[in-house]
Amino acid sequence: MAETKPWPGVNLANTDLRRATVVIIGAGMSDLIKRSQCRDFVILEKGSGCGGTWRDNKYPGCACDIWSHLYSFSFEQNPDWTRTYPGQEELQAYLENIARKWDLFRHMRLNTAVEEARWNDSDKQWKTTVRVAGETDGRFIETYTISSDFLVSAVGQLNTPQYPVIPGMDDFEGKSMHSARWDTSYDLRGKRVAVIGNGASAIQLIPEVAQTASSLTVFQRQANWILPRNDVVIPASRRALFRWCPPYRWRKRAVIMDGREESHEALYNSWSGSSLYVEQQFKVMLKRDLPHRPDLWDKLTPKYSPGCKRTVFSDDWFKSFAKPHVHLETRYINRMSSTGIEVEGGDHKEFDLVVYATGFRSVQFMYPIKVVGSGGRSLSDVWKEGPQAYYGITVESLPNFGMLYGPNTNLGHNSIVLMVEAQSRYIAGMIKTVIDGRRQGKTLAIQPKPEIVRAFNVELQNRLGKSAFADPNCSSWYKTKDGRVTNNWSGTVVEYQKKIEKVKWSDYIVEGPGADIVSGELKVGRVVEETQVSYNTIWWSAVSVLAGTVYMYATGKFKFLVSAC
Repeated sequence: MAETKPWPGVNLANTDLRRATVVIIGAGMSDLIKRSQCRDFVILEKGSGCGGTWRDNKYPGCACDIWSHLYSFSFEQNPDWTRTYPGQEELQAYLENIARKWDLFRHMRLNTAVEEARWNDSDKQWKTTVRVAGETDGRFIETYTISSDFLVSAVGQLNTPQYPVIPGMDDFEGKSMHSARWDTSYDLRGKRVAVIGNGASAIQLIPEVAQTASSLTVFQRQANWILPRNDVVIPASRRALFRWCPPYRWRKRAVIMDGREESHEALYNSWSGSSLYVEQQFKVMLKRDLPHRPDLWDKLTPKYSPGCKRTVFSDDWFKSFAKPHVHLETRYINRMSSTGIEVEGGDHKEFDLVVYATGFRSVQFMYPIKVVGSGGRSLSDVWKEGPQAYYGITVESLPNFGMLYGPNTNLGHNSIVLMVEAQSRYIAGMIKTVIDGRRQGKTLAIQPKPEIVRAFNVELQNRLGKSAFADPNCSSWYKTKDGRVTNNWSGTVVEYQKKIEKVKWSDYIVEGPGADIVSGELKVGRVVEETQVSYNTIWWSAVSVLAGTVYMYATGKFKFLVSAC
């Protein structure tokens, strides 16, 4: 029968509500799907759109603190970034464009929150229970369970807001919000605003809030190392060059990456050139922007080594405190009242708005999802001494499971996108192996050997213990209360990429009828983006070619060569 519809039919992906080969939790920044040849997958996203942290964070001034040309996938480099440090809306648009290009939206189940993921030992599958939110999406079914051969966590580290514990918080009758849950309908004009916290988000939003609020008080616990961002608009001519001359764009990205990698030495040597550079630039900017406020110099200067917390980039942080209506408060908060905040010493100040710029529950990976692995062992039991994973990707007692941006894969010096790409390749290789087994009618379960995971993490923590991350003079979201660094990688990006460019099956327990297809090593490779040829080599090569051309022209050989061609 001929087609009579005036529009083409659209095939929906994964029409089986309760079955998929791969279940991915989270629709943030991941290129896993490109690496895997599997098209029978679902992406479960608790929000109403993709983008992860760039969808959640909409506070004034929200932007990336990594150069735009490095904060993008190697296979989807964006030549059209409008600024060196793009804002939230531009980053969100970049991710949405990728989702459209790779046809990911039809695989997404939005407004779908994962409540539990449980491994079934008998059929070697994950059973993921979800709850559907919203009056429309949940009108037919509120909860259901999906069976899958593989489970991927792409929820990241910075997704659940962390609120401070302050006596009387619930008594405050004014407006309050977390920086990651910004109410864009709230009018800041003429408001008395308090911002609790001074991390990366606070340092971006405070200069913006200071422009409209009648008064602004910043409650600082510890000062941060600040470097100038030097954010500028990328002119149309440069963007055209990036688009039509890809080698130029690749070179720019490589140079940025090299510079970031070189800064890693500051994390292990407080007397390194990188560390001294941070301190020098910080002092110059502080005194330049606040020349008449020496009373603030000491309060705004960190008492710990650069790198213990993430170094923050800003062009207007210090300038904000030069404004008469902006105040820095370093005394401890005693309590909150119905009208404001009382600090150490009894002083009380009234506010219309309190902003909690206090970060995320970063050391509680996958919170609040309940995860149960083989033998009924829960993830909370596996991680009772703190989150840990093999290269931050695979976890003991969790078969056919992989994490993106898992424990000890965050960076203090470079772009996290570079790490996520490497992890995606590794996980895609594992998924392919499981799928190959299924295609042969064989099931298999792959999980890291406990002794391998423990040995890896002992070595990792020994190295991290010597880094600035472990400096006891500062508190950060990188580590637990007892000082164990659970979030950051110990080395450079290139070092990490090289370590996981192969899946060594000897590091894993492989069970099931399909175990016979797994042996040796699986090469997944890596994207080589660091500079391979120095500028000096390029320069002298160009000079040599030019000199040779001049010589041949002068001796008449060039004319002979042209005629011969």
